[in-house]
Amino acid sequence: MIARRRSLPQKLLGVVMLVTLVALLVSLGTIIAYDLRAYHQSLSSDMTTQAELLGHMSAPALTFDDPRLAKENLALLRLRPKVNAGAIYNARGQLFATYVAPGVDVSVPAAPQAEGVAFEDGKMMLFRRIRDNGELLGTVYLQSDYELLGRFGDYMLIAIIATFLAMGIAYLLMRPLNKVVTQPVLAIADVAREVMATGDYSRRAQGTSNDEVAELADAFNKMLGEIESRTRELETSNSEIAREAEQRSKAQQEVMRLNEELEQRVHERTLQLEQANSELAMAMQEAKSANQAKSAFLSSMSHELRTPLNAILGFAQILTSEKLPSTLAQKREFANHILKSGRHLLTLINEILDLAKIESGAVALSLEPVALNEILHECEGMVAPLASARGIRLLFPEGCMSHVTADRTRLKQIVLNLLSNAIKYNRDGGAVVVDCSPSGTSLLRVSVQDTGMGLKPEQVKQLFQPFNRLGQESGAEEGTGIGLVVTKRLVELMGGTIGVTSSQGVGSMFWIELESTEPTPSRIDPNAERPPQHQRHAEGEPAMILYVEDNPANLKLVEEIISFRPDLKLISAPDGHLGIELARAHQPDIILMDINLPGLNGIDAVKLLASDPRTAHIPVIALTANAMPRDVEKGLAAGFFRYLIKPINIDEFTEAINSTMAFLARREEEGSTSK
Repeated sequence: MIARRRSLPQKLLGVVMLVTLVALLVSLGTIIAYDLRAYHQSLSSDMTTQAELLGHMSAPALTFDDPRLAKENLALLRLRPKVNAGAIYNARGQLFATYVAPGVDVSVPAAPQAEGVAFEDGKMMLFRRIRDNGELLGTVYLQSDYELLGRFGDYMLIAIIATFLAMGIAYLLMRPLNKVVTQPVLAIADVAREVMATGDYSRRAQGTSNDEVAELADAFNKMLGEIESRTRELETSNSEIAREAEQRSKAQQEVMRLNEELEQRVHERTLQLEQANSELAMAMQEAKSANQAKSAFLSSMSHELRTPLNAILGFAQILTSEKLPSTLAQKREFANHILKSGRHLLTLINEILDLAKIESGAVALSLEPVALNEILHECEGMVAPLASARGIRLLFPEGCMSHVTADRTRLKQIVLNLLSNAIKYNRDGGAVVVDCSPSGTSLLRVSVQDTGMGLKPEQVKQLFQPFNRLGQESGAEEGTGIGLVVTKRLVELMGGTIGVTSSQGVGSMFWIELESTEPTPSRIDPNAERPPQHQRHAEGEPAMILYVEDNPANLKLVEEIISFRPDLKLISAPDGHLGIELARAHQPDIILMDINLPGLNGIDAVKLLASDPRTAHIPVIALTANAMPRDVEKGLAAGFFRYLIKPINIDEFTEAINSTMAFLARREEEGSTSK
């Protein structure tokens, strides 16, 4: 009897100890496995990232055969105490630079192995290829401590100690608590045995606690009372049992509801964490891609800038060298090369600045109705000499009276770029066909078709990439590979699209689509009274040109150009204030005006000249280094008659002077006729 009475505490103690042991083993095993796996993944990821970083940093060293730079990059591994050694191999598999941590006796492999991770004698060894734009530059090797077994041993020791401590504490706690839990149950069992032995149903079990065991004692006492009065107590007992069951059911339902809410919150939080991790990975990938694109762009831009500079500086050194005498014909040839390379460099700088402004969002467009026939007529006049030199026919549409919503200056730039490409990459004696036609309900398509060699499908996919000339880098035709990129960005900024179709051996057709619109009504009154015209100088007298310029070198260049024109004479002023006074005193025929002048800039000076009746009739030509399209628009809006950009193109300068003189002559004729 005594052994049977004491079996309940023993079983309860055994169950608690067993559950405690299982819970400890599962939790400790899970923690150890997770930590070891996380350690392995973290070390592998960290070493891979370190290898990629070293490869990226050492790519220039491998490219330019600079072991010192590679060794300096490897020396940064001293900040990583777990890294024992590192090395960089070139593309031929030769050892390029090495690093061994101080106080560590390890050897570096003489040649690279297959790319990947290997583990040996508690060390982790990683080989990673170095690539740049698909080209294999070399291999990075890293060796690090791999403490997985050591960590596993430490965890096992900690787990054993924690298990023994937890089991001991559980045992010590359960000994006094076991009595508290089992004593009321044993007391009820004693009363039950006495009732069964004596048949005395008046005995009652005494409750020693305020919990479920006490409820059990009360139920037992009530059961005894029911035996004494079956009929009277039966309904009451059933009602109480039903109420208790209902309360427990409600409690269980509440617990289930809380569990469901908790699971839902955990699920939502998990989704949020997964989304945050995904966004972080995408941001890291975008940053990596942007960094690679930046490196490729800078490398290409450096090459494109150095190529014309090499010709300019090389031929200039020959011309200025006393040790390398040259004939007059050679000097002219060298000067032509310098001039050609300088123009190419200027075009490249302008296109790079255009692309930079577009990519940074700093381009301000003035969208308005633009007449296509005017744009096509102006562009035809500008590219006709280039086409005529190669016998290429230009076929423009007749009666293209449509208008599109665009920035007039930028649209002209786009059409000129497409036309110049069609001529440049055409065959001698070929043709360029320009067409405009409706496309859809509110769109207008302008197409430029050539009869050149055409493009392969893979070349079409590579269009609109900076500095990508599709294999024409070494060809006879000059180019930067940026024009189409700028053209595409400008078309998209004006709400349009650009596309190309090409057949190899037949030719290519580039097209743009812009929104068509109605022309803006003219606000010019044809009956308005014309302002009085100024009488020019006497017949046969040279025309006077006033040049306002603060740079002596620029002034000297214009003086040399004017000196070849006996029909012109030049006076100059070093600042805006003196320029205005000379204009009032000498009444020149034309004024050349720099914009960045000391004291009074060219924009303010031209406004003062226009507001003075004595100088309002004099056409002012801007001659400045402010070359941005916005600067040109601002200058023309301020009142400049023409806008020329430095460095000076002598042909363009001469054309501007001649056209302005022709304008003055027509104005004089109209003035004399009206009188």
